[in-house]
Amino acid sequence: MFFFLSGRPCLDLTTTLQVRHREHPVETLNTPSDVRDWIAQAGLTGPVDVDEAGLEQTRELRETIHRLCRAALTATAPAPGDVASLNATAARPPLVPRLADGSVRHEGDLAQALSTLARDAIDLLAGPYAGRIRECAHPDCSRLYLDASHAGRRRWCGMTACGNRSKSAAYRRRQTSR
Repeated sequence: MFFFLSGRPCLDLTTTLQVRHREHPVETLNTPSDVRDWIAQAGLTGPVDVDEAGLEQTRELRETIHRLCRAALTATAPAPGDVASLNATAARPPLVPRLADGSVRHEGDLAQALSTLARDAIDLLAGPYAGRIRECAHPDCSRLYLDASHAGRRRWCGMTACGNRSKSAAYRRRQTSR
């Protein structure tokens, strides 16, 4: 099961490699079926065919988006190769929206799903919210997320997990020091 807390599909993709700052990060996209499941759980489209090459393409896009978001987070220039790679992925046709039973469903293959994710990243990085990309402040989390709070001072990817653990640990430290 995957968690979608980042506020944007492209940022949620980057979190499929967890605790990046640790010596041994946790890879959650280990097989082609993991990619297929992530795409379905993200609500991008129904089941898509994914092979080993598709797994690698998805991981490459994930890492490209992560590096570009880190550049935005640290206000540094993005690597030209990453920009070119993202643009090349976005140049493919995106998922096709279809009206079904009063709601929108998207259809397409893996290349179209990756194009849709790349387009989401471009929209985020070139839009007004690029300066609102954050990294979770919890030491056991490296999730990038979009800070959509009014004040723009959100510190954790989510209060139910990282925020609560951080506040509980701070409370225990205060109680121990008394």
